[in-house]
Amino acid sequence: MTTDESTRKPFTRPDKHDYDSLTGNTWSVHGGNQADETTGAIRTPIIMANSYRLPTDPTTIDDPGFEGLVYTREHGANQRGLEEKLAKLEHGEAAAVFGTGMAALHAAFFTLLNPGDHAIVSNVVYMRVAGLFDNLFPAKLGIEVDFVDITDLEAVRTAVRPTTCLVHTEVIANPDLRVADVPALAQIAHDAGALLTIDSTFTPPPLMRPLDHGADLVMHSLTKYYNGHGDAMGGVAIGDRALVEEMRTGVMFHVGGAISPFNAWLIMRGSTTLPLRLQRQCENAQAVAEFLDADPRVAHVAYPGLAGHGQHAAAATQFTGGFGGIVSFALAGTHENRLRFVNDLRVITSAVSLGHDETLVAYEQYPDGPSAAFAPVFQEHGLIRLAIGLESREDLIADLDASLTTAYGPAR
Repeated sequence: MTTDESTRKPFTRPDKHDYDSLTGNTWSVHGGNQADETTGAIRTPIIMANSYRLPTDPTTIDDPGFEGLVYTREHGANQRGLEEKLAKLEHGEAAAVFGTGMAALHAAFFTLLNPGDHAIVSNVVYMRVAGLFDNLFPAKLGIEVDFVDITDLEAVRTAVRPTTCLVHTEVIANPDLRVADVPALAQIAHDAGALLTIDSTFTPPPLMRPLDHGADLVMHSLTKYYNGHGDAMGGVAIGDRALVEEMRTGVMFHVGGAISPFNAWLIMRGSTTLPLRLQRQCENAQAVAEFLDADPRVAHVAYPGLAGHGQHAAAATQFTGGFGGIVSFALAGTHENRLRFVNDLRVITSAVSLGHDETLVAYEQYPDGPSAAFAPVFQEHGLIRLAIGLESREDLIADLDASLTTAYGPAR
């Protein structure tokens, strides 16, 4: 795996307000935060205002470069601080935060694509993103789409057309956990005159920074790892300042989808501990994956940290400090066996989402269409996704072992 080396210049005194003077994860704690001048509070307060006092000459608010606050749907105090933090954490020029991850993804695609354009999309992506490209964009906007196995670089090259404007993938695909080779995909996209957009929700910094690997725009569901506590929703798009501002002044201003001040504040709070949480989640996930992989009652395990994973080498090259907090696996037997396993868990909670402080499990038998690109074992037996939390790994493994025994008997 790569290492997250310091970029601070020698003999530079660190300043919590100056990203370039800091090393490691200090910006996760201090970035975007401003002490309140009125009360002296050392954390930015929640500014629950939907409107801000206009300047003496309000006609200046439409001038290029105007930096004041006017209306929270366009920019608010808590939104602005969060954007400052996230942009620098991802090594981007600018960030725009939205009410949900899907709002950020839609804003990016709506900004980048026009009728008649062609997009290449990973054939395993979050189901709502697949729905945008499989249904809404072709039907409503006349956008042409090819779904391709993003790990087959030759297939991606073959799918390129003269009208290709976009290549889109997740770093770690949801839910089968294949891993994209971001530098290689960036080269293919840029050779075609297209942009590469990356959903890095499963791989927040310091685990991965797609912009450093050639991506043009990176998106996250902030609901997940950045927030980390399962109590707020948000999304972000990060990249070149001109492109991000086009998203803001286009889709955000005219369509909506801005994040609420309270959710921005909650995610700012959660993001301070992201590096520590992510380290624990990666360590726990590795231990859980190794346990499941060695258990004869488990039919298949997908986790990039296992040597047998198809893209283990690509993950090791691109990731820093671990292989993510998600483990997907399959159990043979009957549907009832698998339900018995999930419902017998006593530490792990059956729920959707990921990146929370607690471990979540979601079991689903996917329809033939969405699962067509999955490994055959997932098509046959369904897929169980573990979103690993912060509990003791010994307790997580003991819980899984006990539930496997309930559903399948003791390991032999």
